[in-house]
Amino acid sequence: MGTSRFAAVEPDLKINIKPGWPALLQWSGSRLVKQGEKLPLRIRAEDEWGNTCWSRPDKVHVKASLDGKNCYENDLLLPAEGWAVRLLEDMPTDKPGELVITAVMPDHPAVKQHTFYVTIDKELDFPRIYYTDLHVHSEDTVGTNSTSYNLNYGRDVTGLDVLAFAHNDFNITTERWKKTVELIREISKDGEFVAYPGTEWCGSSCAGGDHNVIFLHDDEPEFPFLKDGTHVRSVDWNEDSGTTEAIPGAWPLEELWAAYIDDPEGHLLTPHVGGRRCIMDWHHPELEKLIEIGSAWGHFGWLYQDAMERGYKIGASMAGDEHRGRCGGGVPGTAVFGTKGGISGVISPELSRKAIGIALRERHTFASTGERTFGLTSCGNYIMGDEFEHKGAAQVEYRFLGDAGWDEIVAYDHDGEIWRRDLQEELGYSDRKIRFRWGGARIKDRYRWAVWKGTITITDAVINEFEGLGFEHKEETCWRETATTVGFKSDTYGDVDAIEMDVSHLATAKIKIEGTIDGYVKVGDPLKGNPFVHCPTFTWEFTGAELLEAARLKKDLPGVDMFLAMERMSDSDAPREVTGNFEVSANNGPHGHRPVYVVARQVDDAKIWTSALFITFM
Repeated sequence: MGTSRFAAVEPDLKINIKPGWPALLQWSGSRLVKQGEKLPLRIRAEDEWGNTCWSRPDKVHVKASLDGKNCYENDLLLPAEGWAVRLLEDMPTDKPGELVITAVMPDHPAVKQHTFYVTIDKELDFPRIYYTDLHVHSEDTVGTNSTSYNLNYGRDVTGLDVLAFAHNDFNITTERWKKTVELIREISKDGEFVAYPGTEWCGSSCAGGDHNVIFLHDDEPEFPFLKDGTHVRSVDWNEDSGTTEAIPGAWPLEELWAAYIDDPEGHLLTPHVGGRRCIMDWHHPELEKLIEIGSAWGHFGWLYQDAMERGYKIGASMAGDEHRGRCGGGVPGTAVFGTKGGISGVISPELSRKAIGIALRERHTFASTGERTFGLTSCGNYIMGDEFEHKGAAQVEYRFLGDAGWDEIVAYDHDGEIWRRDLQEELGYSDRKIRFRWGGARIKDRYRWAVWKGTITITDAVINEFEGLGFEHKEETCWRETATTVGFKSDTYGDVDAIEMDVSHLATAKIKIEGTIDGYVKVGDPLKGNPFVHCPTFTWEFTGAELLEAARLKKDLPGVDMFLAMERMSDSDAPREVTGNFEVSANNGPHGHRPVYVVARQVDDAKIWTSALFITFM
């Protein structure tokens, strides 16, 4: 099962976690909305660890401008009791353009202004982009806080439009499962919030690996038994079992497919990477319409590429798989949960259980690393997720909306990268501004993260200033050690961290990057570390002249997409909106079609994967 052995402690130990003082503000809402449509927005205060503040009646001043002209101003008071969050429903959307919405806390000058961007589009053929987290846990299984708490947190705090629970199937008792279904029916309301019951089938990787089962239909979910009495848990091992043995049920994965194949439209199965990595040797094309390629466990773009290489017609999604009660893009915890929880964008004609269920199964989704961003690819009348026939070369159009600024746009098919757009190069390289990037994971499985500690030493030049980007929390950081050396430390779980630097006299610079890579210490002294056996140390040397000439230098390392890179940057700000097109030649892959998907990355490593266009060239 990938779990450890535990002994009961009576009575249960409980720790009441209380949020601290406000340290930052966070917006949640749709990045794209149709002109004239309602735009619900939420502003909340968080402490320095990402906990939503509680019972703090602090003032928040909100202003908005549309294409540079002021259009909204309001003073809000956060609730005296409960979560420090306010819902705004009066933001004007009657004119097209880009809304720039700012929030400040006048009585807390240390809390930085937070800005949210919303594009109002009069040509949009759906009301707004909807955001979903399809993988939420609670204390009913291996999680924190009650199911009711987490449902309300997703709806009222992080402002999700759609949420699906994923109770660990071996662990959820029948009584608690029935209560979850009841709670979801009570909280779901078309037009406001859509929730689905679901389970996480926890089969070992050798039996297929983790797969979520989301019940899209309105009937009574067939769990933990089918109508004929068939047991559909992966194993039966919970408080009701009355045994210390894990008794197999629907095992291996084929038996789970058999349980729900009579109603594929009413179900959605999502393979994913978490504790028990899914193995893509198993795939059911009618049940598995989406694949989870990122979560609080890390970023797994390699998994989507694996599916495309195998010819699977499956869409891209990300979710929280977050066990600490912060669904909807919440900040990470510790140990195996090292990145911000992911979310997915869903293109649907309306926010209803039926319409969202159809959109999910039609793969009209993009995967986001937790940010309220937007991505879309299309070819003629078809959008991402669609499969269609085409004569001659295809023109694929794309549109990405972000906040930090887009760094690069890359298109892939079953063979890998087919097209790239470098926004830094387009903006014009600076003679002084450069960026060091590092990331990846040691392995693909549970204890995957790489623990980096290192230094960047630049001589025969001057380090004027530097800034860390992509760090998940305050224990990941960078600092000046000497006049010529910058130190850094962070953990990466498939994600990428970076340091932007301003360096004078780059043409004469000598640059040396060195450090260590450790891993998780499961047995032994954690202070002694656990050096990554395939690459315990790294050293990389080059000159500023070489960087100026090449613009991008990269050193691949052992592991899963592990690397070091040094890149030139522009002095200009990267754009928040990027549109364009590229041509795809009329060549099918070995499975009779050509999948084309796009990955867009911002300067802070926030990323989007679009679901593929599945083109069959005639």
